[in-house]
Amino acid sequence: MTETYDDIRAAVRGLCATFPPAYWRDLDAARAYPEAFVKALTEAGFLAALIPERWGGSGLGIAAAAAILEEIQKSGANGAACHAQMYIMGTLLRHGSEAQKDQYLPAIARGDVRLQAFGVTEPTSGTDTSRIRTTAVRDGGGYRISGQKVWTSRAQHSDLMLLLARTTPREQVAKPHEGLSTFLIDLRTAKPPALVIRPIRTMMNHATTEVWFEDLHVPADARIGEEGRGFRYILDGMNAERILIAAECVGDARWFIAKATAYARERVVFGRPIGQNQGIQFPIARAFAATEAAALMVAKAAQRFDRGEPCGAEANMAKLLAADASWQAADMCVQTHGGFGFAEEYDVERKFRETRLYQVAPISTNLILTYLAEHVLGLPRSY
Repeated sequence: MTETYDDIRAAVRGLCATFPPAYWRDLDAARAYPEAFVKALTEAGFLAALIPERWGGSGLGIAAAAAILEEIQKSGANGAACHAQMYIMGTLLRHGSEAQKDQYLPAIARGDVRLQAFGVTEPTSGTDTSRIRTTAVRDGGGYRISGQKVWTSRAQHSDLMLLLARTTPREQVAKPHEGLSTFLIDLRTAKPPALVIRPIRTMMNHATTEVWFEDLHVPADARIGEEGRGFRYILDGMNAERILIAAECVGDARWFIAKATAYARERVVFGRPIGQNQGIQFPIARAFAATEAAALMVAKAAQRFDRGEPCGAEANMAKLLAADASWQAADMCVQTHGGFGFAEEYDVERKFRETRLYQVAPISTNLILTYLAEHVLGLPRSY
């Protein structure tokens, strides 16, 4: 990559510096959403990076968005509070109508409206998207939506939700992923019992929820693109999602490495800094090497995405390598700190919990391996 976005990175670091570690500790203890942080990012224009200038955004590419999210994580903050606004954006930008873009994009860019929730996963289907049960049935001039979603993060803090629902029964389509449609749901106007949102308490402060739809009526113009082609539309967003979360993992890993390196220089045991011992040095060095390798794959995937080239393999490898690197670095950082790694005041245990998520979400590393085995290496399908 020839563009490193140094100015953007410096601006992000400056903003994050105004939200010290104590801010994140307090939120974590209360399981509270970082409203002030998200507001500051929005006002600075970072969450509108991908929105074209004609609608009030910066008109930047995925590589720039990746730099923003990497720096957030590297600063010790948590971009998961708002990262969806970037990768959901692709579906609206690439497949939304001009009327939908005119209606929503300027408001999103200004911060008047948040597009933070992505409703795909269901309790009974998991990552087998073709078997989702949420339905959108034609009703006069619109649709009636019924079903259930799970792990729909930030639904309580978003104005809009990108929703995937089945509009044609699975048994009536030629291929399993056909007959699915995407909708932009206005959460501000949906009320119980048509829409019910329940928080799910998790091991990290992630603001995730379970969502129920019961005969929720939406107008026809809430649908994005053609009916039945929704799965194809969200695939673009999934590649963007993998690249951006991989960038976050790189940022996490670099935070852990910097934290461990500083501690290893300062911590004296048996009359010498612990960083003088190869038992401490080698795990830090290995984590560093893994992180730099992952960062190169993230850059390659982002470059291909921005050029409009196929990047499924690269996006998946970036996510796999970066998630592994961040988890390796997290484990190393705890080990380097010893008992202090478990103390809240050092922030290591919080970041340790946060980065562990990316071995599982938004796609399990095992499923990435099956994708690479089948679609890149040509091995028989395993599922």
